Amino acid sequence: MSRRRLAAVIALLLVAGCAPSRSGSLGPAPTAAAPTGPAPTSVGPPATTAPPPTDAPAPTTPGTGTGTTGDSRPETLTLQLWYVRDGRLAPTRRTRPATVATSRLALSELAAGPTTAESAAGLVTLLPDGAQVSRIAAGVATVRLAAAPDPVTGRLRAAQVVYTLTQFPTVQRVAFGTAAPVDRTDYADLLPPIVVTGPVIGDRVTSPVTVTGTADVFEATVSVRVLDATGRQLATTFTTATCGSGCRGAYRVAVRYRLSREQTGTIEVYEVSADDGSRRNVVAVPVTLAAAR
Repeated sequence: MSRRRLAAVIALLLVAGCAPSRSGSLGPAPTAAAPTGPAPTSVGPPATTAPPPTDAPAPTTPGTGTGTTGDSRPETLTLQLWYVRDGRLAPTRRTRPATVATSRLALSELAAGPTTAESAAGLVTLLPDGAQVSRIAAGVATVRLAAAPDPVTGRLRAAQVVYTLTQFPTVQRVAFGTAAPVDRTDYADLLPPIVVTGPVIGDRVTSPVTVTGTADVFEATVSVRVLDATGRQLATTFTTATCGSGCRGAYRVAVRYRLSREQTGTIEVYEVSADDGSRRNVVAVPVTLAAAR
């Protein structure tokens, strides 16, 4: 080989040795085709969630009452008041704006006396103004009550207070001055043979009208009839009290009547005499009778 040709071969070898290498790793072979759509998005909660702040307010539930102060306290309060008729106790009702001083309200209403309709039906009150509940503790209400002019009046006054105040769950007995506390059993003899707790004088009733109360009558049988404005009998029925003939029991009965137009009327509750079949121990409750077909 000539010297010139040898020099050209050596130069070519030197250029090839300086070129970069074209070999190397291509990574692992793919096992599936790569997705062609958009990346999926998560529809669930994140893998980790920060805890809620410890001072966050608790959830609230809507109130169920009709109070005027934004809470569930009722707007009105229905009281049972015990007046006197023919020397015996007789109940009626009042609906007044609600108050926390229920005992004070009850005594105030008791002293205020019956309505015109109740007075016409013979109800009176013997409780004077100024009767007050000084404290209620351990189920005993202590009441300041003015002295009565005679023992009979004094006992009826006390009975009015006891029966009225013990309608409240916080009062089981009543104390007058230094005497031992008393409850309803101490005045049970001042109840008439038949007591009607509903309806009360002046109520508007619809058919069927539900009549409730207590009675101590022969064989516990209590009879009821509905009279229209002229005194005509519209309907009659009877029921049995839970106890009778020497013990007082509760009764409840519904009586259905028909009437073409609304008018005044009377619910009479009575005992049928075992001797002659006459009505005795009659309690008449003047009401308004709604029309009924």
